[in-house]
Amino acid sequence: MSTLRVAHPIPPVSDDCEQLRKAFEGWGTNEGLIISILAHRNAVQRKLIRETYHETYGEDLLKVLDKELTSDFERLVRLWTLDPAERDAILANEATKKWTSSNQVLVEIACTRSSEQLFYLRKAYHALYKKSLEEDVAHHTTGDYRKLLLPLVSSYRYEGDEVNLTLAKTEAKFLHGKISDKAYNDEDLIRILATRSKAQINATLNHYRDSFGNDIIKDLEADSKDEFLALLRATVECLTRPEEYFVHVLRSAINKTGTDEGALTRVVATRAEVDLKIIAEEYQRRNTVPLERAIVKDTTGDYEKMLVALLGQDDD
Repeated sequence: MSTLRVAHPIPPVSDDCEQLRKAFEGWGTNEGLIISILAHRNAVQRKLIRETYHETYGEDLLKVLDKELTSDFERLVRLWTLDPAERDAILANEATKKWTSSNQVLVEIACTRSSEQLFYLRKAYHALYKKSLEEDVAHHTTGDYRKLLLPLVSSYRYEGDEVNLTLAKTEAKFLHGKISDKAYNDEDLIRILATRSKAQINATLNHYRDSFGNDIIKDLEADSKDEFLALLRATVECLTRPEEYFVHVLRSAINKTGTDEGALTRVVATRAEVDLKIIAEEYQRRNTVPLERAIVKDTTGDYEKMLVALLGQDDD
């Protein structure tokens, strides 16, 4: 469930562009006006604003935002204003270039998006970088990490609800055997996680828990320092319980000394139109503090205001 609060009635797009132009004029940028417009428009409306702004003023709105805004506020507004497929492509590119074995952003993108979203991400990647996401993932990763990440970003899963319960039972037994043998990099274990539909994986993991007494996540916690195991756990969480995965990311980002603005910005910008309401509810259930309050405590200024607006908690 989305937290986005779209303005009603929606002003003509020409009015939005005119107001944005005014926000950029003069000695100081009117950040509040920018937030009041862009934080209350959906992806289709934001794309139309970008197109109309360019047609009217001959400038790329994203470049204007980059010039007029600064720091974490600029990155949040810019990521939010992007088309979702472009945004995911940029985040994936950053993740490949800065990749380390503890970086879970590629798994997050590959496993929490639908097959169509992942397909359009790959098309956007081609257009932006003149090469494929798969090519960059293969180039920047090695060993077991490449073995897992490459099929995940290449996947086009079936999106229906139909499941094969016989297959689920068979594969649950297979997964348990491989995990018991600590064969975490087994090709067929990875194949199951990378190709089966999310409904089929859920059925398989329900059989796993019912037959063997443990959630698969618990069985993948054999070594807390093993970063490949951590990536496998993130894969399972993103495929089956994405809201729990995102709660973990948010808790790490805003409940420690020094806020991880990169992670906070990424989660809010990518989930506000999808399931941020569910994530916020799960966050409060697990932490007894509303997500909005935790964010307000750890952030300041226009960055804080934009985050709160995307959480649907501002007064506009």
